[in-house]
Amino acid sequence: MPYPEGHKLKVRGKIIESAAQAFRTNGIRDISLPFIMKGAGLTHGGFYSHFDNKEQLVAEACRYAIDDTIAYLREAAENAKGDPKIHAVIDYYLSQSHRDQTEMSCILPALSSEISRSSEEVRNVYTQELERMIQFIADVAEVDVSTGSVLLSTMVGTLVLARSVNDPLLSDRLLASGKQQAKELVAS
Repeated sequence: MPYPEGHKLKVRGKIIESAAQAFRTNGIRDISLPFIMKGAGLTHGGFYSHFDNKEQLVAEACRYAIDDTIAYLREAAENAKGDPKIHAVIDYYLSQSHRDQTEMSCILPALSSEISRSSEEVRNVYTQELERMIQFIADVAEVDVSTGSVLLSTMVGTLVLARSVNDPLLSDRLLASGKQQAKELVAS
């Protein structure tokens, strides 16, 4: 019996979602295709009917994860009350929940150190998605792209450091300092 129309596309989406969650939490190198497929509720054998290789999946997962992050940040901005919308974006991005829920958080802090050693295909997609994220931040903050780049860099760097330490109080202080600096950057 044939699969219903759109089945293959739906399965592909489940694989990309599983990969994005896995890469956000564990990086690229330490995640196997069987692990990703299991996370999608599938067997390893079906992978190559959807993707040519892991690199193609990494590129697709980057696109998916940035779409996901922008959607969360856009929602935070739209729900902002009183403060500038960018403050709500900064508060969400540098929150304890965004720090701790790696499987659903921004992929930029998780993969930046690995991307430089990835294929040209992955680096091209990552570059495009980073530029899209910078433009989103610049638009919400109503600043130029250069300032948007600095603002996003501050936010990503803060999140990387807050996740890297094993002292919860220091991690929280890093988040608080990062929020303050990011908001001051926008105000200047």
